[in-house]
Amino acid sequence: MKSLLALLLTLPLLLPAQFFRKDGQVAKPAANPNAKEVTLDGSQQWVDTGIDLGAGDVVKLTGSGAIKLANAQLENGPEGGKRAWTDMIRTLPVNDANRGAIVGRIGDRDTARAFLVGAQREQRAGLAGRLFVGINMTGTDRATGSFKVIIERTAAAAANTAPVTITDKLTQAQLDSIPRRVQGDDGTPGDRTNFIVIGSEQQVKNALDHAGWSVVDRSKRDAVLRSAMSILTKGAYVTLPMSELMLFGRAQDYGYAQGDPLKVVAARHHFRIWKAPFEVGGQEVWVGAGTHDIGFDRDQRNGKVTHKIDPDTDKERDYIARSFQEEGSVVLLEYMTATDPIKEANTAHGEAFHSDGRHAVLYMKPDKLDRISTFSDLFCSVLKQNNPDGGDWGSCAQWIEEPGKDNLPLPKIPGADKYRVVVVPGFFSSCFPEAPAYVEAWEYMQKNFGYQVDVFGVPNDSSEDNAAKIAAYLKAEAAKDSRQFIVLGYSKGAPDLQVMLANFPELRPRVAAFLSVAGASGGSRLADAAPAIAERYMNQFQISKACQGDVSQGFRSLQRRVRMDFLARNPNPYVPTYSLPAIADKSNLSKALANAAPVIAAFDRDHDGQLTRGDAIVPGSKLLGAARSDHFALALPFEKAKNSQFGAMMDKNHYPRAALLEAMVRLVVADLK
Repeated sequence: MKSLLALLLTLPLLLPAQFFRKDGQVAKPAANPNAKEVTLDGSQQWVDTGIDLGAGDVVKLTGSGAIKLANAQLENGPEGGKRAWTDMIRTLPVNDANRGAIVGRIGDRDTARAFLVGAQREQRAGLAGRLFVGINMTGTDRATGSFKVIIERTAAAAANTAPVTITDKLTQAQLDSIPRRVQGDDGTPGDRTNFIVIGSEQQVKNALDHAGWSVVDRSKRDAVLRSAMSILTKGAYVTLPMSELMLFGRAQDYGYAQGDPLKVVAARHHFRIWKAPFEVGGQEVWVGAGTHDIGFDRDQRNGKVTHKIDPDTDKERDYIARSFQEEGSVVLLEYMTATDPIKEANTAHGEAFHSDGRHAVLYMKPDKLDRISTFSDLFCSVLKQNNPDGGDWGSCAQWIEEPGKDNLPLPKIPGADKYRVVVVPGFFSSCFPEAPAYVEAWEYMQKNFGYQVDVFGVPNDSSEDNAAKIAAYLKAEAAKDSRQFIVLGYSKGAPDLQVMLANFPELRPRVAAFLSVAGASGGSRLADAAPAIAERYMNQFQISKACQGDVSQGFRSLQRRVRMDFLARNPNPYVPTYSLPAIADKSNLSKALANAAPVIAAFDRDHDGQLTRGDAIVPGSKLLGAARSDHFALALPFEKAKNSQFGAMMDKNHYPRAALLEAMVRLVVADLK
């Protein structure tokens, strides 16, 4: 009793002054005047918040409360309940999110895609529109209970809303050089080309991914692999195979589709896209042919069943254009008409279609964060002139996707008295202490430039647990060393560092820059199946004794849904951030990755055997291009551990890692100046 009384008497000393009124009584914290609270009743799928967002506005949504779906055994919170096998045939607003989760939508356009809110999310509006919040359930579902959603809106800054001037545009001659129609493999003319996008390949892929489009399977094998992965994740499988059509003398580079799992067999938005053999103002040009499947029909050439398209193909052209705009990276939409437009014709299947003959031409926002050329020049120059790894490495083109100049002057790297490098490696690094990350560069960077390079190994635990360990290490080092940290996260080390920067804001001033190298920022497509694969690897190669941590929790941190949720809650990097993904093919993919590679390739042909290129890019980071390497060779010298069975399976592990690290440090230090 005395201790309780003492605590009450000291309460004014424990709480800040703003918590007390003048009469000494505890006061409630002041409410955010810009915040609005909305109640989501379990009987409603969507609620109009009454908030209109402008293009570029950022809205923060925070959810609380619980509901119980009519056929569920337990209540669920804002994140939703676990998916059941029956969810494979449900049509939910966000099909890859948990049933019963809080979701949101900006605008009531047909292209406005729902997004997961969960417990918290920040979302930037690509186009202006009314904000709706809802529950991730079908229109016939009912639930008891309710959610509360607190909504905070931040208007777009003037700099973000300033118009972007496009100085180089598609010319009439360039438009006329594009074939009006695609062809079947038998040469039969098919769909008309009806939209054009000017922007980089990664910009186009990111925009479509964010706008809710899915890459369509290129083959029956891809369909089987992706269907299997979809079952493992209890997600909805919406990407049925699409036939290959020809333009510019080759099959489409990508096929995309958008639809609901119950309807996708008969009805879906879809298009094929090809990279054009010319550029506009140094930017890549992508030519698309889009149609809307609305049912089934009979192929008039062979009598087989095929999809029936909406004969008004302009509707799909305009839908695709609005979808790109919805994502927010399109700065200009224009329409152009070829000199000899196609206005009426039949598809390769014999169906009639019509059009006004125009092409939608979309210009993507110039990517000011692109540092590909600068980094390529640095890497190629370091490799040729300094060659810190020793030996003959041949052409720089073997090691980087877009090789640059190799004759840049390379003065001594400044800043060793201001910065030090800390590397956080990824999964299984603790299992192979004889192959530490970037070991080739440690002594070289110290001897030649005075730069201290340390590796802080973390166990195979969750990103949250590892983030706490990294924070404790950096705090201890900062207490005895005034230099700022340039932190490098390799593989899972990247999301571990992202969580550290999010959860420990007091350390952000001590981190000068963050480098993500083959980092799993967007998660791994293998993560849901990986625990079983990992256990098999560990038993096969007898490496489990050396490993540390909880592998199951570690792999859960790599699930795409977990990483996407983190990025939704932390949409912007907290410090200057750089990304370097890796891409591999048969020429540089080690045997140990042979089984995983086909599964990853079913989602994106650009991958490193473990991650797709897009999943290895931190949103909002400066892109350094892509290394030609498999996932492990980019950082871990398994070639130095060939006595182990696992090391022997890393038969394509050769990579100039010291040159890579030197080039990255050079670029970051120059940027920080």
